Amino acid sequence: MKHIAVVGVGYVGLVSAAGFADLGNRVIALDINEERINGLKKGIMPIYEPGLEEMVERNVASERLSFTTSYAEAIMGADFVFIAVGTPSGVDGEADLKYVKSAAESVAQVMDAPLIIVNKSTVPVGTGDWVAEIIRNSQPKPIPFSVVSCPEFLREGSAILDFMNPARTVLGSQDYEAADKVAQLHLPLRAPIMITNLRTAEMVKYASNAFLATRISFINEIANICEALGADVKEVSTGMGYDARIGPYFLDAGLGYGGSCFPKDVKALAHMADEKGRHPQILQAVMDINDDRRRLLVEKIREGVGDFEGKVIGILGLTFKPNTDDLRDAPALDIAKRLLEGGAKVSAYDPVGMPGAAKLMPEIDMVEDPYALAEASDALVICTEWNEFKQLDLQRIKDLLRNPIIIDGRNIYEPHEMAQLGFTYLAVGRGYHGGKPING
Repeated sequence: MKHIAVVGVGYVGLVSAAGFADLGNRVIALDINEERINGLKKGIMPIYEPGLEEMVERNVASERLSFTTSYAEAIMGADFVFIAVGTPSGVDGEADLKYVKSAAESVAQVMDAPLIIVNKSTVPVGTGDWVAEIIRNSQPKPIPFSVVSCPEFLREGSAILDFMNPARTVLGSQDYEAADKVAQLHLPLRAPIMITNLRTAEMVKYASNAFLATRISFINEIANICEALGADVKEVSTGMGYDARIGPYFLDAGLGYGGSCFPKDVKALAHMADEKGRHPQILQAVMDINDDRRRLLVEKIREGVGDFEGKVIGILGLTFKPNTDDLRDAPALDIAKRLLEGGAKVSAYDPVGMPGAAKLMPEIDMVEDPYALAEASDALVICTEWNEFKQLDLQRIKDLLRNPIIIDGRNIYEPHEMAQLGFTYLAVGRGYHGGKPING
């Protein structure tokens, strides 16, 4: 059993803390947000993540997992300190490292024995060296330490599964012995472990997210072309995915990427490239295409309902993806803002995202279920592909809607089936208009 301190109880920190505790380690999770820590001590999760509450409860009950706001308490006797704090986008797209800096300074000031400090946050290339310098300069007296980069690859909505069944563990350090000790922590996960230098490990994270974002923007550009030519992007992506060189993943056309990772990581990588005089042409195109997805969907809504003034548009799904309550850079909120600016009224339903959305956009009317939403709306817009939306009673939805119009930003229905039901159905890149082929 190892003693691990985890700084930060957001998506990455809390999942990592619970995961390492579940592997039999003694873990103390620390956060300076007293409300979050007090809530966790009472069993209240600060985030929605399937399976997380049960894992936290199980490990708290077994006394392997605890929570504190005290750095001294968390680090006393620790073998490893994982820094898992937020790195939001700055004014110019750069990663804001103020929380990393604060965590590193706080660790340095209370450590009283040798430590391995592990950067789990997504940080710019070179941050590991910078953190080491901060710790050296902040220690009251010199104490040996090592810095290891261990970037996270957790997907919101399946973070527990990803922690326990990683595709790989990437570790970077100038101290191979320290990296090997961190590797030992991950051995029970039985996944490939790659050990490299600090900067390469940091770059692996950014390059991975930028490539996945590129796939999403690519298929959305193909969707635009499919609409013009009468092809169906869902079948196109299926045909592409059968090619082993391409594969089927991240080829779903729709509203583009959102959330806390892809938007800020692509911006941060482009910023790093610009700073070094490298022109990130592909990254810029990826961002431009993604930004355009929301504008294009609003145009599609206007195509379906006409002038927005006085219309009530119902939005199905508010979170940036299913199985999370995360609203950061959620396409639905951007679309709602544009609709409101155009004179429409906006109602919405989401299985878990409504409390957070109501705080961010109180002008949206939240309703109790999809059928109440249909009854109040002139048209429905699907912005998040929650599973419960895939099995709605569509005949009932049609009967309740003031106009039988659905604008599907996630392509969860089939155009010909919607046409047979009598809907005006506008999807993304399906090569159909109102259920009929454009060129038909």
